[in-house]
Amino acid sequence: MPIQRQEALAEHPSGLRRKVWCRRCGRELKDADSRSRRMGPECDPETRGGHERRDVDQEPIPGL
Repeated sequence: MPIQRQEALAEHPSGLRRKVWCRRCGRELKDADSRSRRMGPECDPETRGGHERRDVDQEPIPGL
C-alpha cells in the first residue's frame, strides 16, 4: 500500500492563531506580549508595564 501524506499548511487559516503555552506553568497565553516572551506575566522574572512587583519583608532566619 502506498503511504499517503498530507501537504503541510503554509500558514495558519485566517482568524486562527497558534496556541502558545507558558514555559514555566503551562497555561495557555492570550496576551501578545506574553506570547512573544513565551511566559505569562505572573511567571516572567522581568517586570513589565502594568504589573507591579511586590517584595515582602521577611523575618531573619533564627540563629544567623
